[in-house]
Amino acid sequence: MENRTVIITGANSGIGKAAAIKFAKEGYHVVMACRNIERSKKAQKEVIDTSKGDQVELMELDVSSMSSIRRFCTEFKQRYEKLDILIHNAAYFNHGEKTYQFSVDQLELTFATNTFGPFLMTKLLVDHLAKSEDPRILNACTTNIRYFFDPKRKIEFDNLQGELKDSKPYSVYINYGNSKMAFLMLTFKMADVYEGAGIKVNAIQIPAIKVSRETIKKLSPGYRVIASLQSFISDSQESMGDTYFHICTSDEFKEVTGKLINDKREIVISSHYGSGVKDVIKQFFDKNVYPTYADDQEVIEKVWELSDRLTSDIAK
Repeated sequence: MENRTVIITGANSGIGKAAAIKFAKEGYHVVMACRNIERSKKAQKEVIDTSKGDQVELMELDVSSMSSIRRFCTEFKQRYEKLDILIHNAAYFNHGEKTYQFSVDQLELTFATNTFGPFLMTKLLVDHLAKSEDPRILNACTTNIRYFFDPKRKIEFDNLQGELKDSKPYSVYINYGNSKMAFLMLTFKMADVYEGAGIKVNAIQIPAIKVSRETIKKLSPGYRVIASLQSFISDSQESMGDTYFHICTSDEFKEVTGKLINDKREIVISSHYGSGVKDVIKQFFDKNVYPTYADDQEVIEKVWELSDRLTSDIAK
């Protein structure tokens, strides 16, 4: 696609790499935004060789670091006149992690990578997206948010900088789910805020997918078994990469904004189920509904205000 540029964070592996191959194959100028340039050069070569595309660039970006995001956005805007598609694919989820991890800015690492970083990056690139004739943002969400069907589950706002590290055990699974729920809420808010600029903002609900052998090797023995079984029954990374491409380029989603979309390319709606035991069970397995907690306007505003304050407070 002539003169169309897409940024994909975390494009050196998994769905991000599969999406990069798809976009490059279709003629897009692909910017692979990756944390480790040296390790990502092999992935860049694979994307070029597989797609036969000659417009695949590698740029350094650590999504958990606000200074890295600012450097990336400054450099990108100096080199490119506009941005057409922004895909927030990178995420932090370290299976089995039991200790608090923090970013260079002393933010809880899961939230820094999955929520606050993408918020700041979007904010800094909005002006370049607005120059596109068809600007779109896609935020990678997860089926993990389904645990918010539990009415007792809430985002833990009081522990985003490790305030409770000495009294509360760390759970990567809870923090990951909280960060992705917050990111879905930001998606809804971004769609409203950036509507005037003509920017469409949606989220993709990623299910369990096949993972590479390299990724499986990094896991502890117990999680290797789970990941191997998951890979056996799950969709491929390539199919999800194709779904990224479809949502970001097709006429079907050209006017769609502020929505959560599942892996079958269907719009997911707020749950309509009741509070009875049967309804609770049904909604958990219904891929076409999301927890109503995501629609709580008071919480959405809190996530937005907190994201804006924390990313602004960090020294430039």
